[in-house]
Order: sequence, then structure tokens, then C-alpha cells
Amino acid sequence: MSEADVGTAEAVAKGNCDFDLIIVGAGFAGMYMLYRARGLGLSARVIEAGSDVGGTWYWNRYPGARCDVESMQYSYQFDDKLQQEWNWSERYAPQPEILSYAQHVAERFDLRRDIQFNTRVQAAVFDEQSSCWRIGTSDGGSHTARFCVMATGCLSSTNLPDFKGLDSFQGDTYHTGQWPHEDVDFNGKRVGVIGTGSSAIQSIPIIARQAEHLTVFQRTPNYTVPAHNGPIDQDYVARVKAEYPAMRARAKTMISGLDFEPNMASALDASAEEMQAQYEAKWAYGGIPFLGAYGDLLLSEKANDTAADFVRGKIREIVDDPEIAELLSPGNVIGCKRLCVDTDYWATYNRDNVSLVDVSGTPIERITPAGVQVDGREYAFDAIVFATGFDAMTGTLLKMDIRGLDGQSLREKWAEGPKTYLGLSIAGFPNLFTVTGPGSPSVLTNMLPSIEQHVDWISDCLAYMRSHGHDRISPSTEAEAEWVNHVSQTADLSLRSTCSSWYVGANIPGKPRVFMPYMGGFPAYVDKCDAVSANGYQGFALS
Repeated sequence: MSEADVGTAEAVAKGNCDFDLIIVGAGFAGMYMLYRARGLGLSARVIEAGSDVGGTWYWNRYPGARCDVESMQYSYQFDDKLQQEWNWSERYAPQPEILSYAQHVAERFDLRRDIQFNTRVQAAVFDEQSSCWRIGTSDGGSHTARFCVMATGCLSSTNLPDFKGLDSFQGDTYHTGQWPHEDVDFNGKRVGVIGTGSSAIQSIPIIARQAEHLTVFQRTPNYTVPAHNGPIDQDYVARVKAEYPAMRARAKTMISGLDFEPNMASALDASAEEMQAQYEAKWAYGGIPFLGAYGDLLLSEKANDTAADFVRGKIREIVDDPEIAELLSPGNVIGCKRLCVDTDYWATYNRDNVSLVDVSGTPIERITPAGVQVDGREYAFDAIVFATGFDAMTGTLLKMDIRGLDGQSLREKWAEGPKTYLGLSIAGFPNLFTVTGPGSPSVLTNMLPSIEQHVDWISDCLAYMRSHGHDRISPSTEAEAEWVNHVSQTADLSLRSTCSSWYVGANIPGKPRVFMPYMGGFPAYVDKCDAVSANGYQGFALS
């Protein structure tokens, strides 16, 4: 470990602040940031709304919740012993197992002693006189710190549309993003599910096996590819563990941060027979790598049509009722929304106890005491599940009252869309960092490597500041504007930005329509971050 990474006496002076560093959120980002802060000799406190670690995997406990990245790649890589000792049971890890992994990490590195649970951050205000961030919390407490790191996650603020009569329903209601900790029993019940995004696609097959009858309300059909999940192959596990560093290195060269072999050829150059064979092979393998079937699927609409047509053909093969199959067939670009990964989703609509209600043309009118009303018809339920997603990327940050220089609020600054430098920091908000914030690859990549890269960059920055005698850092408005423009121009090159998705905030009424994640890919982004730090934190003002 370098001289810059050790010693408490030389730690960045916290002056009149209570802590060197306050971290908001105890998911994978917050836990690793705490681990790195300790390694730097910084005093740190994590503030977490939940009663334990885990972040998204603490809250999202709905039936069938699991990761869409294969288990052997969805884990920390900063500690090789941790990589070697943990064993996954399935190809795609289920939520309870990922939560157990997060808890294991917290125990292994004794992280909980610096985490304040059951406390929500309500405000973060920069005091220019003391150069401290003042953090106000839901318990009426207040803490100050020289630096503040927002490790609040990209999908942590649930979205519940403002349906008329929402509070009038007499049965049980659930949101997939805020599921109860105890088991929910749908046996013998009439259940309505509103939404057909990722959480709905994962939960619907399981709810259908329990419910007396399940009715799904679909506004926009979604593309999904089979997971082909099952017990993890132990020979594969042994091979990965024997060469973990090589696999991680390969993954870092991939746009998605995932280790798989994309086919960079054009779909338009393939014969019909070659194309069919390629798509069948990707379908048989399953998961997100389906979009790697050809190199131009997200660049050329004609190429994309070939993949979309293939998936629509699969829907027609699997779903018995032709009318239902057509309702379930998306008409937009495949990949412009996050590609879902499922187990038996399409086949669930062949069950006698499952109905599909199309609300694209005739939206839900209201929630009634008995159920859901659409086009004058009332559907009666014992329970309603709202699978209505999240206010992604910015929702949690904007729920807090965050104020920087001259009292400027983040809500005001982001009124026309989020503005950051590298997705890591915000002009006018000194010593504030965001992990996988808007303007970084985040949700377009494997989140764990993206989190580690961000936390490592922030940690190296803090060490640099200490060794050079700096105590304040903030990006210039020019550097921020250039990066925002670059993010926008890069998004325009891809078909991902062509449809109404949570990537652009389209699911939240009144939210500015801005493509929020960085589309340039993991390797290009890392190169940019490395160049900034190598050039003395180019684009930042240090004092």
C-alpha cells in the first residue's frame, strides 16, 4: 500500500466536522466506500434507511427477484479471498442469496459498526464557512463531514403512479420495490399485477402458480430472453475461480463490463440461415448476451429489426392464443429498454388462471374499493401488486434537500435534467461525490465493477488531495457542460435513446426527458476517468 493510503495522522483534516466522510446508503457501493475509507485512515459514517445492508437487494424481495447478471460475475473483486470463499448456488443468484452475500461482506470486514441503520437522510447542505457538509436525518439528528458520498443506487426510489382512488382499495397492496420482509401468500386469492417490466416479468410466473386467478395489466409489452437458470455448474465454478483475475480483466475490455464474446459482425451481412442459427444459439444460451448476437443491433434499425422479429417469433411459438401473443409482442426497438431475463414468462399466459388486460389505449381509470377499473369495467381482487418501477438515477438524490454553494439546491440545478462531471461530481457542490450517478455507464453495465471503479477513483482522489494539501474539490462548470454534451451526443448514436424508458425518465410525469446513463461503454469511460486523474484532476478546481 502506498504512503498516500496509510496513516491517520495525515488524513484529510476534518477541521470542525464530525467525520472525514459521510456515506449515504449501505448497498454494495456504500459498503465498499466504507472499506476504502478505512484503508485511507478516514473517519467515516454510513447512513442507511433500511435495517441492514444490501441496498436494492434489501428492498426488492418480491417473488422471483434475482440478478440478471450471472452469479460468478456479480460480485466484488477487490479481495481475492472473498472471491474464492463465497459459493453461489444458481447460475443467476436469487435475491435472498445476494442479500446473504452482502451480509457476509459486512460481517467479514466488520462494517456494521460504522453504519447507522433505520435512518433516512433528508438534507445535505454545504457550509461554506466551515467547509463541512451538514447532514440532516429522519431521526432529527445532524452530522457534519468534510466529504459526502452519495451511494444511493440507481434504482432505489420506487415509483407509484398517482391512480385515482389509490387509497380506497380494501384488499392488500404491494410494490415490488418495497416488498414485505415476511412471506406473502397468494394461495386462493385473486391478484392483479400492474406493470410488465423486469420485476413483473420475474414475479408473474410465481404469483400465477399460487393465485386462484391472476390478471396482468399491461401498458407496454417488454422484450425478455430466457435465463435458463438452474444449479450452477461446479466445474464451471472451479474454472472461474482458478482464473478469476483473467476473467475480470477480459470483462473490463467489454462495453458492458461483462465477460462474454460478442459477435461484432453486422446482422445485415448475414444470410437468413446464418442469422437464424446465430439467434437460436444466443437464445439457447440465454440472458443479456443475446444483444451481442451482432455488433450493430443498437446502431442500425434494420439490424435491430432482425433481432426483434426473432423474439416476436418466439412469443408466437410459446403463447397459444394468437391474440394474446400479439398483445405481448413489443413493437419498439429491442434493447432501448433494459433487456429482461425471465423464467417461463411467456408460457405463463397459457395458464387458465391468467388473464392479460391491455391498457395501452384505455388506461386504468381508477383503483376502486374492490379492485381496478378499466374502460368502465371493474376487475375485483383480493390483492394488487404494483410493479411500476422506479424514479431511476435521480429520484433518491432529488428527494433529499441537497444544497451547495450559495445555497443552490440540486433540484434547481437539475430542473432541466441531471448535470454531472463523469457521473462522479457536480459543479457548485464541493466535496460531494456520487457513485454510479447520471452521466456514468452504471445501469448499462455490470453494476459491481462499475461501483468498484467509482469508489476506487473517489478513494484515489481523496488520497491525492491529502498528499497535495488540498481540502476542497469541485468540477468546473465548463468541464461539467462538456461532459453533459458528450453524454448526450453519445446517446444520440445509439437506438437505446429512441424509446420511452426509465433511462430517459419517461415513466415519471414531469421528469425531464434526458438519456441519463453514459452510452460510451465501460472501457472508454474508465480511460476518461484515468486521464482526468493522471492530469492532476483535469476539469476540477482544487483548493
